[in-house]
Amino acid sequence: MKKKILLFVCAAAGFSVVLTAGLIHTAIYYDISEDLKQSIASAAEYIGAACELNGIPYLESLPRNGRGPRITLIAPGGRVLYDTAADSGRLPNHLDRPEVQAAFETGTGGSTRLSETISRQTYYYAVRLDNGSVLRTATTTDSIFIRMLNQILISAGIAVVVFMFVMAAGSRITDKIIAPINRIDLDNPEDSAAYDELTPLLSRIKKQNDAIAEQLEEMRKRQNEFAAITDNMREGLLVLDQDGRVLSCNKSAGSLLGIHLKRVEYQNVLAVRRDEPFRSAMEKALHGTPAETELSVGRRYLRLLANPVKYKNTVQGVILVILDITERADRDRLRREFTANVSHELKTPLMVISGFAEIMAGGVAKPEDMPRFAEKIYAEAQRLISLVNDIMTLSRLDEGGEVHAEEETDLLALARNAAGRLSAAAAGRKIALTVDGEEARIPGIPRVLDEMIFNLLDNAVKYNVEGGAVRVSVERRAEESVVSVEDTGIGVPEDEQDRIFERFYRVDKSRSSAVEGTGLGLSIVKHGALLHNAKIEVRSDGEKGSRFTLRFPIEGGGKGT
Repeated sequence: MKKKILLFVCAAAGFSVVLTAGLIHTAIYYDISEDLKQSIASAAEYIGAACELNGIPYLESLPRNGRGPRITLIAPGGRVLYDTAADSGRLPNHLDRPEVQAAFETGTGGSTRLSETISRQTYYYAVRLDNGSVLRTATTTDSIFIRMLNQILISAGIAVVVFMFVMAAGSRITDKIIAPINRIDLDNPEDSAAYDELTPLLSRIKKQNDAIAEQLEEMRKRQNEFAAITDNMREGLLVLDQDGRVLSCNKSAGSLLGIHLKRVEYQNVLAVRRDEPFRSAMEKALHGTPAETELSVGRRYLRLLANPVKYKNTVQGVILVILDITERADRDRLRREFTANVSHELKTPLMVISGFAEIMAGGVAKPEDMPRFAEKIYAEAQRLISLVNDIMTLSRLDEGGEVHAEEETDLLALARNAAGRLSAAAAGRKIALTVDGEEARIPGIPRVLDEMIFNLLDNAVKYNVEGGAVRVSVERRAEESVVSVEDTGIGVPEDEQDRIFERFYRVDKSRSSAVEGTGLGLSIVKHGALLHNAKIEVRSDGEKGSRFTLRFPIEGGGKGT
């Protein structure tokens, strides 16, 4: 502060000296210039009057030693008749000179012109004579720039003296002013001995210290609360400044986007991701427009909500919320596939029924074909009923409508019952169907457990080869009861084993399209397993059959997750 005060005083003093000297020199110069112009004008009037009486001989009688003003006589057309400084015959036409033009037009004219080096300037004054010609006088003197440069040494000397005085006085005064201020204790400003004029300031500093301390404590509390809330959010949260730099990033955002929190802090948000949807959303938000987009990160689907933070219509930052919509996206995909598959599965039997019914109603069918048509209509109707029943079963399982019907159920008995119902179908294809094992009772929903085991056996028979085998085994272990269904059928490729439990999904259409079915059996098995906290295992090499295993925990009754 001392240096600033001293520099300010010296600068003010120096500026004052320079400004004062410049103004004085300018005022004196212009005063002298005006006197010189008036002198030239008077000389022009006198010489013009004498020239009108005696003509050019008078001008020739004037001295040409260069001490007096330069005199030029100009004819009405601009031709130079006489000049005291040069041969008139060699001089160009002067009609383009501004003072000459003014004299021809108004009677008098004047102008000032600087030399090329601006070190000299010439004053011109012209007067129109009665005979129509113009008499011009001119005198040359130093310009204002040269006169001021000539005085620069004097001005510099004065400035040096002033600076020395000001520095000595200013330094001493500044020390006296600053010393009490330097002794102020900012932590306890009211206890400091300073100027009476500073007492209100010191009181305000004390109040501000107290307010700042309270605000800092409040900010620390809020920061801890904010950190606790954001770190426990399932949603990702990024806070950006107006330039797009990451100010805050919670753990969920790092996990969802697959980034390291420390590496992106205070970095531009484009260091997080650079793909087009993300970049476009950030640009819109930073320009003040809320943006929403979806991203695919690995196997996850994310929704980004970017909202600008504005203050007085100016964007101060952006709040970016990241939602994991993978589950919903999968549900939407499955719902679309389910709708399309249901439409397809329902359309085929309905078209068959409609076609045969139309033939029969139109009287086109032969009497001997009527039983065959009726049998076909009955078969397709049964297929529709089976499909609707399976869809209703899945709907009940999805909604948990079977939870309250639990009772002790023997898995071995269910397996034998299902095998008995399928024995005719197995015998028709010469498939050996066997059930062995031991009694295994678990708490569960008998109807759902029956549908699960029946669907596994039904698939094992349907997708088996002619003359194949299906073996069902039931085993009770220390911590679980196990039901295994093994067949010698077409198998399940390894890359499709995760999808066979989806609704209407079929393995290799070319190998399974000939087999009638709703395509919902394994989906019912999956939902039943979830309902009973059971696990499903699939083993198959894709060519030589499959083995499906249900593992029920001994204490696992109740709805699964």
